[in-house]
Amino acid sequence: MGKNGPQISVVAPLLDEQDNIRPLYEQITETLAGRYEYEIVLVDDGSTDRSFEILTELHKADDRVRVIRFRKNFGQTAALSAGFAHARGEIVIALDADLQNDPADIPRMIDKLNEGFDVVSGWRKERHDKLITRLIPSKMANWLISKITGVALHDYGCTLKAYRKEVLNETNLYGEMHRFIPAHASWSGAKIAEIVVNHRPRTAGAAKYGLARTWKVVLDLITVKFLGSYSTKPIYIFGGLGLLSTLGAIVFGLTVIYQKLARGTDMSGNPLLILTAVMIIATIQFILMGLLAELLVRTYHESQNRPTYVIRETLEQGEKKAPSQ
Repeated sequence: MGKNGPQISVVAPLLDEQDNIRPLYEQITETLAGRYEYEIVLVDDGSTDRSFEILTELHKADDRVRVIRFRKNFGQTAALSAGFAHARGEIVIALDADLQNDPADIPRMIDKLNEGFDVVSGWRKERHDKLITRLIPSKMANWLISKITGVALHDYGCTLKAYRKEVLNETNLYGEMHRFIPAHASWSGAKIAEIVVNHRPRTAGAAKYGLARTWKVVLDLITVKFLGSYSTKPIYIFGGLGLLSTLGAIVFGLTVIYQKLARGTDMSGNPLLILTAVMIIATIQFILMGLLAELLVRTYHESQNRPTYVIRETLEQGEKKAPSQ
């Protein structure tokens, strides 16, 4: 270990992977030993098998192995977030502990990162997963995420990614948000790259995810889009909805007036009159919601002294400085 800590931090969340932990450790060690100063951060996300016992043995045998144990299962995003927070390396590699991600791909990802990128995402071009429950939903989700976020990647769901630590320092993770880190980073000005990585069939343990996760991803995508596009100007989206309601109220109101004047239609029994009133009320509500959201956003940023921008570096008195965290 270098004087200033490791160059590389490998973060792997795991849940009931007792048969995969030792092979994972051996493959990471074989790949990185002698090439980099590194550490391995293994996050036990509430395992109920012998996983923690094995992790403890690895930690005692190798001080480069660091272990974080949750009290219960909090999910993959929480496990990755804890691993990222405890990682000390300048470069952080995330990968799954089920051996489907190949540690041998890590040097290529680091080389790509060193070309000037801030995030390098893995693309499992040849996947070994079930067609109906994994492959088809994944392709649909990747297409949808790329379209909505504007950051085109083939495989958002691939855990194997390389990050510069400063990118992770600017990102808070909730829900299933770990897959959206490239989008968050891109919105902050980070450079994103994608390379094809090896994907191996699972040989031990059981998959922890199925079709149910797809709906969660869609909901998180809506949240990500809102936060990415309107987190500092929520009045725009609520005001836009209010404008649509106003236009609807005008159209329906004019229709009611036309029907009354031209045809003598009874206004009191006209459903369009009720719809006009509903649209007017909706307009008022949207505008008020937007104003309340603006107050919340300002309170959030000002109470934490949190800026609405991200600085990559500064030049002062002839010296280039990294942004303070």
